[in-house]
Amino acid sequence: MMRVLIKGDNAFVPTVPLRVAVRNGVDVAALLLTERGRVRGDADIVFHGAPVHPSGAVRLTDGEDGTVWLETDFTAVEEEITRVLVVASTEDGALRDVAGLSVEAFAPDGTAVARYEVTDAGGETAMVLAELYRRAGGWKFRAVGQGYLDGLVGLAADHGVDVAEESQEAPAPEAPAFAPPTTVAPVPVPAPVPAPAPAPELYPPDWTFGAVFDARVRTGPGNDVITEEDLPPGPLMVELSVKSDGYTGLWPLDERNKEGRTLVNSTEENFRGRLLAFVPTNGRLRLKLRADGPWQMRILPLAAAKRLTEDAVERWGPDVLLHTGGTADAAFHYRGSSNFIVDVYELAGHDDPTTLPRARGPHVNEIGRRRETLPLPEGPLLIHLVRADGPWRARLKQPSAATAWLRRTRR
Repeated sequence: MMRVLIKGDNAFVPTVPLRVAVRNGVDVAALLLTERGRVRGDADIVFHGAPVHPSGAVRLTDGEDGTVWLETDFTAVEEEITRVLVVASTEDGALRDVAGLSVEAFAPDGTAVARYEVTDAGGETAMVLAELYRRAGGWKFRAVGQGYLDGLVGLAADHGVDVAEESQEAPAPEAPAFAPPTTVAPVPVPAPVPAPAPAPELYPPDWTFGAVFDARVRTGPGNDVITEEDLPPGPLMVELSVKSDGYTGLWPLDERNKEGRTLVNSTEENFRGRLLAFVPTNGRLRLKLRADGPWQMRILPLAAAKRLTEDAVERWGPDVLLHTGGTADAAFHYRGSSNFIVDVYELAGHDDPTTLPRARGPHVNEIGRRRETLPLPEGPLLIHLVRADGPWRARLKQPSAATAWLRRTRR
């Protein structure tokens, strides 16, 4: 006889293979928990990317009309597992927008034995709909209906899924150290020495594309035109920090003093970032700067860019990153409110250090807070964050079942 349950109710179900239907059009997962209420690892998450538990006790299949089925074989559930959670989540919108959200268990002959209809969903994007749990030598079905406004990340953390690296909202990185000039005139720096020796302690030898030279440093009180001579032709980085709450703009100038493609166009307070610029064949770089306050500029070789690894890089503003390893996934978490644009340049087989190949992308071209994962081919690669007026975090991902599952609802 079927029991129609309300939130919090429970009922015994037959200790036979059950089919559990979840309706209507939501993403479904099952978590297999120990008596501590926690998974033992990623293998205890059954979802679209890992649809069968290693024990064979739980299997996920898609049905018709937005129904997802969880097939459970209680005889195959490992002794250490005491609860099986039935989880629903959304990629877009909240669960209150899902019409007919329900979970229903069926015996092998098709007889419905328990049903729970969710009638009080709100702004949650993830919910434990129900649980199957051991009791008195048998199994019971409980209508849970516990929602999570922070989505799968909050639900997963409550049940022992290792999500710290995925969900941590790191504080916005601080602006680079910046000492504005104390006089109206820019602080003088020594004349650059042509063809300086490389600095291996700053530029590891695993990056071989582009010339290596010592950093050039310039400072000033406001609007200016910056000229640097005797630079190696080709791409390099311009690191700019401006102490101002006004407008910041930066443009390259050609031999006729005509402005080229805009490098910076920002109204953000205290702009900072690394830009990709190009030195013409005459070795003379000229930049027109609009800065409503004191500024510092460093001109750097590509080899000085930060390597993208499994350790998180936390920065603010546009930037240039390097990837020298094999195929990988790069995870970005952007916390700004304006454009977030990322290009990738594949340098394998590109032998001309004075040019870059055509960018593959843009890989990302979005507006506002974003979590994005980019599949990267084998390096060497140059990853250019063209626009990023805000704090961001990036790292190479270690693929796992947990991270794949959590990607579903984190836009």
